[in-house]
Amino acid sequence: MEKAYKLLFNTEETDDLYVYCCGLSQTLPGHSFGPALKPHFMIHYCLSGKGRFSIGGNKYDLEEGYGFLIVPDELAYYVSDDKDPWTYVWIGFGGRRAGEIVSQLGLSLQQPVFKSEASKPIYDIVKDMMDHNTFSVEDVLRRNGLLSLFLSLIASGISVSQKSDSGSGNYYVNRAQAYIRSNYCNPIKVTDIANYVCINRSYLYTLFENALGISPQQYLTSYRIAKAKELLQLTSIPIESIAISCGYSDPLVFSKAFRQECGMSPSAYRKSLPKGDNISSKEHLAQVEKLIEERQLESNDPN
Repeated sequence: MEKAYKLLFNTEETDDLYVYCCGLSQTLPGHSFGPALKPHFMIHYCLSGKGRFSIGGNKYDLEEGYGFLIVPDELAYYVSDDKDPWTYVWIGFGGRRAGEIVSQLGLSLQQPVFKSEASKPIYDIVKDMMDHNTFSVEDVLRRNGLLSLFLSLIASGISVSQKSDSGSGNYYVNRAQAYIRSNYCNPIKVTDIANYVCINRSYLYTLFENALGISPQQYLTSYRIAKAKELLQLTSIPIESIAISCGYSDPLVFSKAFRQECGMSPSAYRKSLPKGDNISSKEHLAQVEKLIEERQLESNDPN
C-alpha cells in the first residue's frame, strides 16, 4: 500500500517533449509495483527512505538522493524497504525528442540510475506541476517547461564520463557545430565553444578528432573561410567588412587564414571568379554549405 498523489494529463503525442503524468508517493513497508511495462519514460526520485529497483535483469538498492529511469516497454519492478520505506516523486514523459534527451542525459536501460543533490528543487518542480493541473494553455506550457527544468537538474548531477560512456560523445560535437554555425561571425575561440557545451577544451579536441578527423579550431576556421568565400562570390562588399562578418577583427589575420585555406588571398580569389559568378542562387548556397561536410567525410575516409 502507499499514500500517493498523482495526476494524469491528456497530451499531444506529436509534441517534442511533454508531461504524461506526475506524482508523489509515501509508501508503506514492502510496497511494490510490477513487474510491469510503461508506454512512456518515467523518472522516479527518492526524497527519503530506501528501496530496490529492477530493470533489464539488474537490481539496484537505492536511497535518498538517488533516482531511476523506467524505459518504455521494458519490464520494471520496484519495492519499498521493509524497515525504512521510501518517499519519492515521479514524472512520466514522452514526445518526439524524449528518447534523444534521455540519451543526452547519459541514462539508458544499461545505466538507469542517477544521483542528484537537488532534492528540494526536484520536489518543488513536481509540486508546481501538480498545482497547475488544468488543460489550459498556460498550465500545459508551464508543466512542459517544468519538465525541462527537472531534466536539467538531473543533467547537472551526471558527469561527462557517464555521458560519454553511453555513446553521447557526438552530442557534444553536434552542439559545438551548432554553436559555431550560429556564432562564426563573432570573435569566438575554442575555449568559448568548450565552455558552451560544458566540457574542457582537451576533451572537445578529442571528440572532434574522433568524430570528424579535424580539430575544433580547424572546423571553426574552415567554416569561417567557407562563409567568406560565399560573401566574396555573392557580394561586392569590402574585404575588411567580410573579415569582420566572419569573426576576424584583424583583416591581416583573416587574409593569412584565407591564404592557408585556399592557397590565395581573398582579393585574388575574388578576381579569379568568372564575371557571372556573383549571382545569388539557392543551388550555389547549398553547394557552399556542403563544402565543410565534404571535407569532413574525406577526413574520415580510411582509404
